[in-house]
Amino acid sequence: MTGTEHYQKLHDIIKIYLPEDVSAEHISEESHLINELNINSANLVDIVLDVEDAFDIRLENEDMDQMETVKDALRIIDSKLSDK
Repeated sequence: MTGTEHYQKLHDIIKIYLPEDVSAEHISEESHLINELNINSANLVDIVLDVEDAFDIRLENEDMDQMETVKDALRIIDSKLSDK
């Protein structure tokens, strides 16, 4: 799976949890999940769970703490996949 495919898969996961006032078009690698995309903490946990399932990886609390932007999430996903 390429970086583009990882991004698209993550994009598809995130867009499910966007509030009504935020369009999926606003999602970019630089988007801050909480400050820009208005993802609340409960939905952030759901995103982490969906990412674990979609990529068949296990994310730790430290990973979630570091997951501020979409780019951070992709970096963590790639790191976990390379450790497999």
